[in-house]
Formats: sequence, structure tokens, C-alpha cells
Amino acid sequence: MDIRILAIAAVLPLAACASSETPVESTPTPPAEAEMTCKADAVQSYVGQTATPDLGGAILKAAGARTLRWGPPRSAMTMDYRVDRVNVMYDDAYKITQVTCG
Repeated sequence: MDIRILAIAAVLPLAACASSETPVESTPTPPAEAEMTCKADAVQSYVGQTATPDLGGAILKAAGARTLRWGPPRSAMTMDYRVDRVNVMYDDAYKITQVTCG
């Protein structure tokens, strides 16, 4: 058998899968802009208060954030920054020591 016939027979199924249309360029849509961006200045009045689940909800709402992260004493936390997260650190007596965004 001729080698050219074998080559054509091997490539022919792949050619059937090829598209002759040019791909449509798509532009990715940007993420929703700042509707859930944390505002740390708005929640600094909570420093010194006792950390409770209800107070956490109030902090979350006042900061305009999407997520709340508690920071217990002597605990490790990831260093990833998220604009939609409020961090509430507290001490052994459950007193809030710091409120930050990220």
C-alpha cells in the first residue's frame, strides 16, 4: 500500500472535526463592581465591644461586606486579600480588638 494513502486516511478524520468558521472573540465580563466592598472606617466603633454572633451580623451589615471572618486569639489566618470580607479579631475575653477589611 502506498504511504500517501495511509497518511491521508489518518488525517481525514481529524479534518472533519476542524471548523472553517473564525472564532468569535469574547470579552470577559468584569466582576460586579464594588457593591459588596468592605468599608473598615464604618465599623471602628465596634472595637472594645463583646464579640457575639448578633454583633458579627451588625458589623457585616455596617461594613457593607459579603463575608465575615472571626479572628480568635493565637490563631493562624490566611493572608489572601478579599475586598468583600470584614475581619473581626478578639481577645480571650471576647473583646473586639481590631476590625479590618480583607
